[in-house]
Amino acid sequence: MAKPSEYRSGCDPRTLRDALGCFATGVTIVTCFDDDGNPIGLTANSFTSVSLDPPLLLVCIAKAAASATPLTQASHFAVNVLQTEQRPASITFSTFVEDRFGQTEWEKGELGAPVLMDSLSVFECSRHAVHDGGDHWILVGEVKKATFEEHLDPLLYFRGRYRRLHFD
Repeated sequence: MAKPSEYRSGCDPRTLRDALGCFATGVTIVTCFDDDGNPIGLTANSFTSVSLDPPLLLVCIAKAAASATPLTQASHFAVNVLQTEQRPASITFSTFVEDRFGQTEWEKGELGAPVLMDSLSVFECSRHAVHDGGDHWILVGEVKKATFEEHLDPLLYFRGRYRRLHFD
């Protein structure tokens, strides 16, 4: 006889985090320039489309992040959706590395935000709104330009680990 499945449940932070980790996500790096003209960015996987008309997306930024203020105050920002070969960039932008952009190829995008080279897709946005979301800011952007490379595979995150797509 088959052993019955065991489920964890609860409302404690660890159970919630583990349950949310069951939702596979892509990995992004959100970028802008600060008031002094320095490139700023961080890794984020809380990203989704909001609307096609007008073209809106959102990304969640931890309030405790050093780059939270520049990202939520910038008039323009970019969401760089990462592909499998950009795992090192994801790690760099999620840690306390002083010069994150010194280790990653980038250029200034058409709207003035840093754009990471070789990304799966890039959304260049103007800031549409910022909402309070508990310990995160919900940054809503109006997409002004979207680019993508159809021959690359996405960098995925699932159950606390980086993953790859497996095709049949």
